[in-house]
Amino acid sequence: MYRLLIVDDEEMITDGLYETLSRCNLDLDLCKAYSGREALDWLHRTRVDIVLSDIRMPGIDGMQLLSVIKRHWPHCRVIFLTGYSDFDAVYRAIQTPGVQYLLKSEGYPKVIQAVDQAVAELNDSLRVNDLIQRAQEKLNTLEVLARGEYFRHLLHGANPAANLAADFRKLSIPLDAERPVYVAQGDLSRASSAVSSYASRHESAMAVTLLAERLLNGQVLSLGMIDRFGDVVWLIQPSADRADASEEEEDRMSFLSYLVGQFELIQQACMSSLELSVAVTLGDRPSKWGKLSATYDKMRRQGQTRTGDGGQMVRMLSLDVSCCARERSPRDKSDALSAHLDAGRREEFLQLFDELTASEQDNGSPYLLELYYTISLVLLSYINRLELENQVTGFPALMRPDEFACWKDAFAFLRAMSGELFELRSSGESNRAAEAILKVRAYIEEHLDEDLSLVRLAGYIHFNPSYLSRLFKQSCGMNLSEYIEAARVERAKALLKNDDLKVLEVGVRVGYEASQSFTRFFKKATGVTPQEYREASRT
Repeated sequence: MYRLLIVDDEEMITDGLYETLSRCNLDLDLCKAYSGREALDWLHRTRVDIVLSDIRMPGIDGMQLLSVIKRHWPHCRVIFLTGYSDFDAVYRAIQTPGVQYLLKSEGYPKVIQAVDQAVAELNDSLRVNDLIQRAQEKLNTLEVLARGEYFRHLLHGANPAANLAADFRKLSIPLDAERPVYVAQGDLSRASSAVSSYASRHESAMAVTLLAERLLNGQVLSLGMIDRFGDVVWLIQPSADRADASEEEEDRMSFLSYLVGQFELIQQACMSSLELSVAVTLGDRPSKWGKLSATYDKMRRQGQTRTGDGGQMVRMLSLDVSCCARERSPRDKSDALSAHLDAGRREEFLQLFDELTASEQDNGSPYLLELYYTISLVLLSYINRLELENQVTGFPALMRPDEFACWKDAFAFLRAMSGELFELRSSGESNRAAEAILKVRAYIEEHLDEDLSLVRLAGYIHFNPSYLSRLFKQSCGMNLSEYIEAARVERAKALLKNDDLKVLEVGVRVGYEASQSFTRFFKKATGVTPQEYREASRT
């Protein structure tokens, strides 16, 4: 879902545009600001895809907003409205790519047409099939392969070389060895069965890497690669004009807001162009190169605690820079089992489990004992991290293979416990989703007189807005905006039965400062004006 911000210092115009566009079924998340300063707050807080703004406003005007938009959200489309013959501003506006210009006197149909055009341009910009085809040759170059192998080496525990900059120069790596780096992980584990094989998963991950390279290009220094578990990892630094973005807390949060917004676009493009659902985990602070393996390891360990299915979520992970990576088992198959369990890949886990235990009758007791304890430790580690010991059947027997009559029974026990862990994981995600939605609904009921924009509600429960919108509709069967309108209507009906309150006061208590806006909203929902409803309720 794209986000459209309406900006005008005249409240009647802002509200009128908001109400008109909300009735057009454009599938847009609508936000509004009554000044350039308020619009800047939105632009620094969340991704904005389309801005519909007056050019002339006191304080920060439309052209000043445009410079901020192009710096922070280069893919954003801008539609300028003005009632002035400001030819200089108009000339500069129409010279900027992605900007349209309309006179206020042209009316709502022209505005709706311009918004439709902006949405179409955004959709076109996310189509990447031809991009992937053109870049296929680049993907196969030895240089790109060498870069990926080099960073996989660092991610999985190798210490960086003393002269990291020299390695970067030799491999033409577009990152600064002297500056820390943000880490993001893209999890394809919730993608369709079409990417279940290694080859198709690897191809899909490469396509996602290419797509992200295009959308991040120019604003950041970034390098995408595929880790040994088949997921995408990005290493990101601010570009030259953002070089100090990690120095101050406000700048760091602004840079993170930009990254979250761009990864939302990447997710949307993956779904529309590749039909892939990608969950993204983003570290909330940059990591020193010496801590890169520890940072990556923590992100993998904690990546499974999603809410709902997590398929289109951009999750911000708090990183303790002093964290130390846990020792990794030298057994590659143990690593793979752990990775499948952590990612929720049930079929892959059980397939590998069956491969490991299929030849149990052909091996002696020492091998079977080692195999049993290897698998048990994978399960035990997962149970301990998620504190599931009281929820798993037979947990005390996990490290006691001598309690079973034969090895076949012992491995059958481990397989059954594995299936139980996957079921607990699924139910836990659903429960967290239900708890989050209940929390949002309670907040709405308590704050009907305040701003209940999608961005604000998402910030309240620390989700990205597009994920909250999708999760709410899945859980409640209606859009979040529809739920809020229904709640406001019900509250207004109850308050109108109280003759001590004026209609204007009722409107304020359900979030409408202007009486005309409240009347239009109420009549649209009920078919009668607030006063007519009050009079009817007295009879």
